[in-house]
Amino acid sequence: MQRRFKVNSYTTYSIGCFLVWAIIFGIGALHPQDTGHVLLLVFGGWFIGWLSATIARYVYPPPKQERTDRPNEHTRAM
Repeated sequence: MQRRFKVNSYTTYSIGCFLVWAIIFGIGALHPQDTGHVLLLVFGGWFIGWLSATIARYVYPPPKQERTDRPNEHTRAM
């Protein structure tokens, strides 16, 4: 069985975060209505941060790592 995405990827991080928020909302549903309102405000702030980070990763992707199996201009024989 092959994985469809890396375990240490931003997608995995995002899925994990949303699962944790689902658990937090589930626990918050057991408490009075004030708790739910506060949770929605905190989630809204977190979501805005997550969304801006996601857009930034799309617009400015991290630099690609240089492959070390091929010689570069400094290690080439002259």
